Amino acid sequence: MTAHRFAILTVCTANICRSPLMEILLRAQLDETRFEVASAGVRGWDQQPMDTMAQMELLRLGHSADDFRSHAIDSYLVDSADLVVTATRAHRSDILAVNPQALRRTFTLVEFAALTGLVEATTPRELVAQAALRRSLAPSDADIGDPYRRGPDVHRAVADQIAAGVATISDRLNALRPEPVRT
Repeated sequence: MTAHRFAILTVCTANICRSPLMEILLRAQLDETRFEVASAGVRGWDQQPMDTMAQMELLRLGHSADDFRSHAIDSYLVDSADLVVTATRAHRSDILAVNPQALRRTFTLVEFAALTGLVEATTPRELVAQAALRRSLAPSDADIGDPYRRGPDVHRAVADQIAAGVATISDRLNALRPEPVRT
């Protein structure tokens, strides 16, 4: 029996700094046979490369953005994602404006990373469901600041915050059982 590939969508403003970092790091750390990752921006620039400063941070973390091109959010991306991970609570609200039913599977990166350690689950879908039920336990400061057109120190801090959240989420998701095939 083939397992369902669990789809994750990462979201920020223009899809050139934070969400590409999340996407590329998640893709590198998750089992590619079980997970697929995409990214988009709520005010996304279509087909733009990743911001140069963000690319430098990605290189520092051991990854490349050579093939990356930005995308604007659309209902298909939101509807097809099993988990939506945003940079900020405002982005989470933007996702809910696209699809209000996405609430139970939409979190900020900081929020979801914190919740993964507080809930019990055996599959990724169950982890998302349990995290949604315990959302009130997440940190109140759940936003990742926007580094666009800011200095190298801001880009470094944002990249390190994203890398830490991604590592926590990836470790937890990889340890869970694969999702069964949807019929």
